[in-house]
Formats: sequence, structure tokens, C-alpha cells
Amino acid sequence: MAAEVPTIPLLTPYKLGKFNLSHRVVLAPMARHRSNGNVPQPHAILYYSQRTTKGGLLIAESTGVSDTANGHPDKPGIWTKEQVEAWKPIVDAVHAKGGVFFCQIWHVGRVSNQGFQPNGQAPISSTDRPLTPQIQANGIDVADFTPPRRLSIEEIPQIVNDFRLAARNAIKAGKFFSSVYIR
Repeated sequence: MAAEVPTIPLLTPYKLGKFNLSHRVVLAPMARHRSNGNVPQPHAILYYSQRTTKGGLLIAESTGVSDTANGHPDKPGIWTKEQVEAWKPIVDAVHAKGGVFFCQIWHVGRVSNQGFQPNGQAPISSTDRPLTPQIQANGIDVADFTPPRRLSIEEIPQIVNDFRLAARNAIKAGKFFSSVYIR
């Protein structure tokens, strides 16, 4: 009599909304810092397609929703037509191998400095409180961050619209579904 092979839960199918995943192993979003001018580069096609399995879920690296969303060098965005066009072949490569691909859209808030912001302005946030050593940002020295400026109530609809546009652009990039991350 043959021994029964144990079921490995991580390798069993899972229904995630309308998606039928073939397993529960997910490529988590990782900060790659390999975009140029916030535009994803062609080498990302190879990176993501190599990590794709049929019915597998991938979550793209954090992708900015606007020019005020930047807090790190060489991060991709999805707020311009050029960025959307650059994402298309990457998304297509994942879909060609049967993968499900989500775009993590985000805004860094106060975890930035004026060097990454339009016109050298202070980063925008829900607060004007700067980061302190007790509020570490992934082990990065808080001295690297500029004290933020609190958004006015009148500015909030623009940030909401930035996320709306980014989500629509993710869909335009080829059914690249969006998930939201706000710092």
C-alpha cells in the first residue's frame, strides 16, 4: 500500500475574489529602485516574468500616484501616459505566463525629503510632525527626511483624485489591478 502524500497548504489553490490562484505563494512588493525618472524600465519585463507562475499572484513594487508621492530614488510611477505605456509590456509578460498582477499604488507622505518633491517643496502629509528616531522608516536615518507640511482640507480631494487616476491607469496598463498603500 502506497503512503499518502501530505497536502501542503501553501501549494493548494485559493479563490481571491474573481481570481482563481493555483497556489498561495505570493510575490510580495519589493522596493527595486530600478526605474528611471519614475518610468519602469524594460528589464522589469524579465524580472516579473521570471517570477510568474500560472495562476500565481504577484504584487508590483510600490508605485507612486503623483509627483508628490516620491520618497525614494528610482521608484516607478503610474500617473503619466509614459509610465502607463512602460508598464504595459511588463503586465503583458506576466499575463502571458498566466499570472495575476496587482500594482501597489502609494504615496509616501512624510517619508520623503524636498529633493524628491516638485519645486523642492516640503513633503505633504496628514501631519506636520516630522519623523523621529522612535518612528523609524525601514531603518533609514530620519535626518534624511524633510519635515512635512500638513495638507489643507482643500488639498485632500486632489490626493484622492491622484489615487483614482493611478487605479484607472493601472487598468489601462493591461488589467494591472491596483492595491493601495498609504504611509
